[in-house]
Amino acid sequence: MSQSTDPYEDDLDDLPSPRPVHYAEQSLLGALLLDPHRLPDIRVLGAEQFSNHAHGSLFQAMRMVPLPDPEAHRSDPAWLNAVLAAARPQAPGLTASYLHTLVQVCPWPQHAPAYARMIQSDHARRTLLMHAQRLAQTATDATLPNRAVTTLAQADALAQFLDTLSGQFAPHPGSLPRTAMPTQPTARSSEEALDEERLLLATATAHPAALKDMRWLQPDDFTQPLHAALWQCLTSLVHRAEPVDPVTVLWEAQHRGLLADDLAASDLMALVSTPVGSAEYWGERILQRALLTRACDVATRIATYAEDPANTTHQLITGSRRALADLTALRTRWQRSTAPAPPTTPRAPRSPAVSRAGPPLRATAARALR
Repeated sequence: MSQSTDPYEDDLDDLPSPRPVHYAEQSLLGALLLDPHRLPDIRVLGAEQFSNHAHGSLFQAMRMVPLPDPEAHRSDPAWLNAVLAAARPQAPGLTASYLHTLVQVCPWPQHAPAYARMIQSDHARRTLLMHAQRLAQTATDATLPNRAVTTLAQADALAQFLDTLSGQFAPHPGSLPRTAMPTQPTARSSEEALDEERLLLATATAHPAALKDMRWLQPDDFTQPLHAALWQCLTSLVHRAEPVDPVTVLWEAQHRGLLADDLAASDLMALVSTPVGSAEYWGERILQRALLTRACDVATRIATYAEDPANTTHQLITGSRRALADLTALRTRWQRSTAPAPPTTPRAPRSPAVSRAGPPLRATAARALR
């Protein structure tokens, strides 16, 4: 039985076929073993960017060992032996025969810069996937003490990485990835989320004045469409300066077509008639949940892009930035909701005549309540 002489062919049928970057790494290392003086042209590449640890160790050893004399290198394997000796402490599996294999698979040393760009691009893809996975893990980690802040910090790290990538690759008109997003089942609202939305609606009905300072909360932040529609009823009544109570909310809901066979008028009034706490508190809870959900969705979208090898680095940068932009508007509203209230402007001192007469009764009561 004849054996294949193709160096790219693996005899072990049970192992998966190597990815394309494996051959790019082999070809680059073979080119540099043949012509070490091309190493200065590969300065942008780091050993940590190789997908194969042994390949990265070998590349680092090439940089550590002084370059040989070009004429002597053609007939003397001393430089190859020195490189192998320097790489073995980090990659004991490397052998002299493997170095000869690398030389055999690369008869085109002049293509070394192209191979280096391939390795750099694949490393960018893997790193982007890692950042996306960290963002998703942070957004879903309920053990974090301040999950929203930590999630936004992770989103900032991802954005900074994209900025670094754009500086490493020559810009050109970028197109969006053509990767098809997986069809995800409709997420079911948790009972905790539904309870928070019900409490907000009831508390806002009892204290509608709070809604004037809650424009940072939008209907899309709710997990239940009925709750989002009722929030619109409340904000519309407040905007029109009309009375707000369970009956007026019911009337507004009727005009919006919210009453149906499965939602009686009495049920809707009961829904908005049990206030607890403050509307601002429940609104912040709902907005935080929406922020974390959006961050998780963005992470999934970017990870899907990074897992598709058909996407170029430029497409990954463009698509990932577009995905992060979907988080920006919600993040801005979250920051507005959690920003401390501005200090009140001190009142001007009263004139002596007014002071002797004494302040009005209403002003006295207002100061007593502070």
